This record gives sequence, structure tokens and C-alpha cells, in this order.
Amino acid sequence: MGLSTTLANALTGLTAASHRAEIVSSNVANAQTPGYARRAVDLSAQSIGGVGAGVSIDGVSRSLNQLVLNDRRLADAAAGNAATENTFLGSVQDAIGQPGTPGALGDQVDAFDAALVQAASRPDSQAQLQSVLTAATNLTGKLSSLTTNLQQARMNADSSIASQVDDLNRSLSQIDALNSDILAQRSSGNDASALMDQRQQLVDHVATIVPIRETARDNDQIALYTTGGAILLDGNTAKIGFSPVGVITADMTLASGALGGLTINGTPVASGDDGPLGGGTLGAQFAIRDVLAPQIQSQMDALARNLMERFQDTAVDPTLSPGEPGLFTDAGAALDPLAETGLAGRIAVNGLVDPAQGGALWRLRDGLGATAPGNVGDATLLNALHDTLAATRVPASGAFNGTARSATGLAADVLSQVAGSKQSADARQTFTTARQQSLTEIQLHDGVDTDAEMQTLLQVQQAFSANARVIKTVDDLIQQLIGM
Repeated sequence: MGLSTTLANALTGLTAASHRAEIVSSNVANAQTPGYARRAVDLSAQSIGGVGAGVSIDGVSRSLNQLVLNDRRLADAAAGNAATENTFLGSVQDAIGQPGTPGALGDQVDAFDAALVQAASRPDSQAQLQSVLTAATNLTGKLSSLTTNLQQARMNADSSIASQVDDLNRSLSQIDALNSDILAQRSSGNDASALMDQRQQLVDHVATIVPIRETARDNDQIALYTTGGAILLDGNTAKIGFSPVGVITADMTLASGALGGLTINGTPVASGDDGPLGGGTLGAQFAIRDVLAPQIQSQMDALARNLMERFQDTAVDPTLSPGEPGLFTDAGAALDPLAETGLAGRIAVNGLVDPAQGGALWRLRDGLGATAPGNVGDATLLNALHDTLAATRVPASGAFNGTARSATGLAADVLSQVAGSKQSADARQTFTTARQQSLTEIQLHDGVDTDAEMQTLLQVQQAFSANARVIKTVDDLIQQLIGM
């Protein structure tokens, strides 16, 4: 080996050591950077004409456990889905209120019952009759407020769906653009690792909206598929479509066409949480809008119907004619079983007993159909109103188990069902969050180990020094040859 060859070999060693030091410093600096994958310089022996010619830098590779990354992304989607649904159920549970909480639904029914008992003990007292009207009004107001909250939650979900669809389309376009940029950099022989980190961050973001799988393609390109089978990116970018609505009422559903669903490249797809784009935060919002909130609304409507049926019975108030509304009305009208949807938002106290609406309090004592006040000491009707409220009867609608209940018991069952769903959602969120954290820790373990990087840097330093000494020795020899 001649001196020139020795010098060339040492120079390639210096270049390789310098590049490795640059990569190691980048690893250490980005140890906590989201989406950053550890780099390593790929080296190979170089030869010219069968003779060793130093070391060749083949490129920079990213160290990444794709299997763990894919599983962590699925865990991100599941955790986001569970947290979104759990938050909604928690808000509904709080709105209904726990027993003993001021304004709780069950307490409103109890307060109405207590007002009837007190009024029956003093049927001549205008103050006691006013208490009955106030308690009844508070009860209908609570049901109306709960309906308003549920429909607002559906509108919020609809708005969130639109926002997430826009975010999804924008992120997919950016990923597609990065695919092109990475291909261009690779074709030019440049390191595209930084672009690949940016792409990974965007894919991680998409994975919280919908659960996805990343598939590698040639030249460091990637394709994205949802676990539900939809193609989001594979050469071409899918276009997700959704049309939000401004106002949502209890009767509006996806099946009726009143609410918007998802499209992929203009083709309608199933929009539920079990559809091709379900399983993440997007699917959770569809579940709230189209399943969870309507189910709870149905239970509220069943309770409202039960209250109306109890008090429009002519056996309870003989002054009523068949078909006339009782103490509780559907916005002033009698109950129509075919128009039950949203009833909890329309239930109101009959204006015949409300002085503010031209009615009279004495009708609570003497009957809604009475034309004149009766015996002020007669508590017969007030006792009948109390008895019918406390009587057990099987609900005519709603997802109850067919057991006869009092009005108080039915209100308690509504809360119990929401609380049961919330408890299941708590358990699901706990599991998905724990799995997400475990996979995140595993991924971090496979990431940058700063201690190992510093050890590598010491080795690079030794290699650099060794090659530098070779160059110094060759230079000394050359100087001696020149001086001879």
C-alpha cells in the first residue's frame, strides 16, 4: 500500500467519523422530540480494483420498530375514542344529577310528590297549591333542560366531526406531499430522515382520528389504510366528505337523511363507530350524535310520557274528558304516542292551572275541567294526584325491563342506566389508556438511549483520532522523503 492510498483511506475514515459524530449529536439533541427516530450511519468497506480504499458512507438509516409503532397508533385511537365517549356520559350523568344534589332529576320528582302531600294537608292554602305548580314546573323544566343539553351535545359532535374531517383531509394531503418530497430527496442522494420524521408526526396525528395501519412502499414511500378497510393513501389521497348541519333536534337522524354522513371520494360509507372510519375520536363523535345521545333522549321521552299518562287518566281527574291533556301536556296538547320523540323537551304544565297563562291554582284541587272553585277543604283530587305519581306501572316505552315502577323509580332508572354506561366507559378508558401508555413506553425504550449515544460518540472520537494520527504519520513520512 502506497502513502497516497494510506492517506486516502485515512481521509475516508475522518469523513465517516465526522458524519457519525454529526448523527450522534442529532440523536442526543432530539432524544425527546416527538416523531424523531434514531439515526445511524450505514458504512461499508470500499475497494478499488480489488484493493481496499477506505470506508464508504452508504447513507443514514432510521431505527424504528414499525410493529410497535402500528400498535401504539391503534392504542392512541382506542384511547381517544374511549375518552371522548366517557366525557360525554360523564356530562350527562352530572346534568341528571345524583340523588341529594340540588336540581337533580330524581329530587325534582320527589319535590313534586312532597308538594302534593303538603297541599293535600292544606287544600285551602293558595301557597301550598302554588308550591305544587312550582314543583311541577321545575320538573318539566328539568326534562326540557336535559333535552336541550343532549341536543347541544349532538350539535357539538356534528361540529367536531366536520372539524376532524377537515383536519384529516389536510393531514393526508401533507403526508402525500411529504411522500413526494422524500422521493425527490432520495433520488438526489440526500438524507430524507427529517422529512420522514415530519411524516411520522402527521401519521401519528391521523391515527388519533381514525385507527390506521401504515404499509411501506418502495423508495421510503408509505400507504395508509384504516382498520375498517378504507384506503386513505396509496399513491393517491382519499377525499373524505361530510356536510354538517346548523341545528339538531331530537327527531333528526342519519337514517332519515336529516343528518350528514361520511363519503370517501364521493361514495357514501357507513358512518357509525363500527364503520370504515370508526374506532377513533371521529367514530366517537358519530356514536355520541347518532347512538348515545338518542338512546338517553329516548329514556327521557319515556319518562315524560309516563308522567303525562299518569295525570291524563280520567279515573284520577274525573273532570277531564277522554283525550284531553292532564296536568302535564305536550306543549299544551294531549299525549300523542306516535310523536314521542323529543317529548321530554316539550312537556309542560297545563296552562289551566297556571295563573301566568290565564289559569287558576284552584283547578289543582278541584279538577282541570272544573268551571268554578269547589270545596276548599276537599283534598280528594290532590290525594289522587299523589297516589298516581307513587303508583307502580309498567312504562309504555323506553328501554326498561318491563318492571312496574313509580315515577320516582323510573327517574332513578334513567340515572342508573346512564351511570351504568358511564361505569363501563370508565373501565374501557382505563384499559385503553393503560395499553396506550405501555406501548408508548416500549416505543420510547426503542428510541434514543443517550447513554449509548455517548458511548458511541467516544468510539467515534477514538476512530477520528486514530485516522488523524495516520494522516499525521503519512505527512511526516512525506516531509522526510521531500527532505532527502
